[in-house]
Amino acid sequence: MHYDPIKRSLGKVFNKTPFLRKLFYRLLDVLLLRSWHVHKSFKQWAQGRKHQELQLLDAGSGFGQYAYYLSKLSKKWTITAVDVKEEQVDDCNQFFIRIGRKNVRFEVADLTKYQQNETFDFILSVDVMEHIEDDRGVFKNFYQSLKPGAMLLISTPSDQGGSDVHDHEEGSFIDEHVRDGYAKDEITEKLNAAGFNQVKVHYSYGKPGQISWRLSMKYPMLMLNFSKLFFIILPFYYLLTFPFSYLLNYLDVSKKQSSGTGLIVEARK
Repeated sequence: MHYDPIKRSLGKVFNKTPFLRKLFYRLLDVLLLRSWHVHKSFKQWAQGRKHQELQLLDAGSGFGQYAYYLSKLSKKWTITAVDVKEEQVDDCNQFFIRIGRKNVRFEVADLTKYQQNETFDFILSVDVMEHIEDDRGVFKNFYQSLKPGAMLLISTPSDQGGSDVHDHEEGSFIDEHVRDGYAKDEITEKLNAAGFNQVKVHYSYGKPGQISWRLSMKYPMLMLNFSKLFFIILPFYYLLTFPFSYLLNYLDVSKKQSSGTGLIVEARK
């Protein structure tokens, strides 16, 4: 399925006013299970750090919802958000200027080449590594860009059905992915090879999360990919399915999952 055209269409709808953009971010926060897991891990890292002047990197910023989330938690933090798509970077810069969020800056950058020597206290990378062939190069850049003792947080599909792939013959649900997902051992080995000596990996999108993902993301995206007319019925669809998705997300993030189609990775330098 071609995901980018749908994302652009959604962006246009919610980009008409700052209020709609903020509403869009809030909807992504509650509907996307990966946001729940990322927020949980980040809040644990952020304890005791909100009054410190820190440098954070959102590596692969997309719509800017994670940079927005990070910037809300502390005005003392400076957030650099980078993405390979110039149009999206320009759009995010304009929005953050409009709302007066001065501690965030968006830049165009290729993560395979982007390296800032020992600059960042924290790097976040959400649903990015499955799009990049040279993942080892990116991990090395992340390592070099972090200060000693700093942390990298990654959310990415796993090899347990990530990208909605369940056997070797099946293709990814998202056409833009260059890999269907990581095994725990694989991503740990690659991060260790880049220099990280403390790597923790756990599953997200266990059985509850997989049902939630189908309800809140897969089926709506399939409908929109078929016809943009489904934008009209989408609010009514979510009114019906949201309570179930919310409960399933809560169950997924509140309990350790023995397997899952996503991975949450914490690595320290």
